[in-house]
Amino acid sequence: MLPPPTASDLAEHSRAINFVWTLLAGFLVMFMQAGFALVETGMGRAKNVAHTMSMNFLVYALSMMGFFVCGFAFMMGGINGAPPGSPAGSGAPLIGGPSALGLLDPSVLSHMLYVTLAGKHWGLCGFSGFFLTGKSITPGALVLFFYMMVFMDTAATIPTGALSERWKFKSFALFSLCVGAFIYSAYGCWMWGGGWLASLGVNAGLGHGAVDYAGSSVVHLQGGTLAFILCIMIGPRIGKYDENGNPRPIFGHHVPMMMVGTLILAFGWFGFNAGSSLSGMTDRIGLIAVNTMLASGSSTVAACFFMWKVYGKPDPSMMCNGMLGGLVAITAPCAFISPLAAFIIGIIAGVIVVSGVLYIERSGIDDPVGAIGVHGIGGLWGILSVGLFANGTYGEGYNNVAGNVTGFFYGNHSLGQLFAQIIAAITCIAWNIIVGGLVFRLIGRWLGSNRVRPEVEVAGLDIPEMGAPGYPEFVNHM
Repeated sequence: MLPPPTASDLAEHSRAINFVWTLLAGFLVMFMQAGFALVETGMGRAKNVAHTMSMNFLVYALSMMGFFVCGFAFMMGGINGAPPGSPAGSGAPLIGGPSALGLLDPSVLSHMLYVTLAGKHWGLCGFSGFFLTGKSITPGALVLFFYMMVFMDTAATIPTGALSERWKFKSFALFSLCVGAFIYSAYGCWMWGGGWLASLGVNAGLGHGAVDYAGSSVVHLQGGTLAFILCIMIGPRIGKYDENGNPRPIFGHHVPMMMVGTLILAFGWFGFNAGSSLSGMTDRIGLIAVNTMLASGSSTVAACFFMWKVYGKPDPSMMCNGMLGGLVAITAPCAFISPLAAFIIGIIAGVIVVSGVLYIERSGIDDPVGAIGVHGIGGLWGILSVGLFANGTYGEGYNNVAGNVTGFFYGNHSLGQLFAQIIAAITCIAWNIIVGGLVFRLIGRWLGSNRVRPEVEVAGLDIPEMGAPGYPEFVNHM
């Protein structure tokens, strides 16, 4: 007869389950790259297929390089840090909440740069884990790197759709490297790495500090904001607007590709949201999966019937954008809300995302795939909805604050949690507009331009930029 398992055995088994769960979820998130590639390519024209698909392919490797060299260290290198004069391990806990704390050894990723204001310590930037060397070569840190990397890659991918059909490939490559190295990582540290936004609860009494369970702001609002400022800077595609500034429709070449890509993204999103528990030992993952499903469904229906009512037809591309907008919006609050709230958040997302896509187009900002509306507006709604719909049933100890995360509609009438969410949203938008815009401008000056020549854009980017057509036997030059 085998002896009963010891406490050490149980702890080791729990860690192993958490490792496997987090890796499997990360595999799903990595597969979302295929979904993005199909959506963006299908919404574009046949003459640019090889270029758009190649951006989606190479961004995975390029942004990974930047994240490996220094991005991960800046973002998560201080997750186990402690403010000056505090005992080790007293910094902000790992994302995923208390159930995920066993993922990392406390001595790993423990160097944070702090600034002291009004007697409080505010984390700015991690400083350990560069090149995954030293103590960062531990099972938990490696699992965390993998999972954080595929999240970062999602944010880096978002601008490729918004700037498709006119973005010079060299400019794209350099910018994607910078996203992985530091643009994405700074705000990621502030929210998830024990930084100052996570400390708004402990240091300023604003609820649990800024809370973003799976990335409505860290991933999607960042990507959507980068898409917004870069679209303004690069300008619209030739022929998109008439002489009076009115938008002309430019139809994508492959509707089935776009819709299949959207379903792949919806499938991978279960790894995105439920996997952010970083633990297979919590029963919260079932609720997260259901909330994710409900929000995606209600947002799809809302977008479909909104287009049907206002414009007379249920547009396929807006159905896709509606579904993705609901998924983006539910990503931040998915663990803290009820299924009914998820349903409502999805309905609102479906309407505001589609309305936002159309308003952005009429404003003279050419976004071929609607990335600004889906990820920017959807991400903004998601991060704010935590401060409204969190029902106070989950989140004990989150960001080192006692009690559960509670929003305005469920009794937090001090508005502390909502204020923390607003501060996070403003910070995210400002950081990415200023830093992302500056990096893009510097790259453009170095290369001469971020945009291909007009004759290349009109003829199609495949041959001039990539040296190969996407469809050798059929090239549409319209």
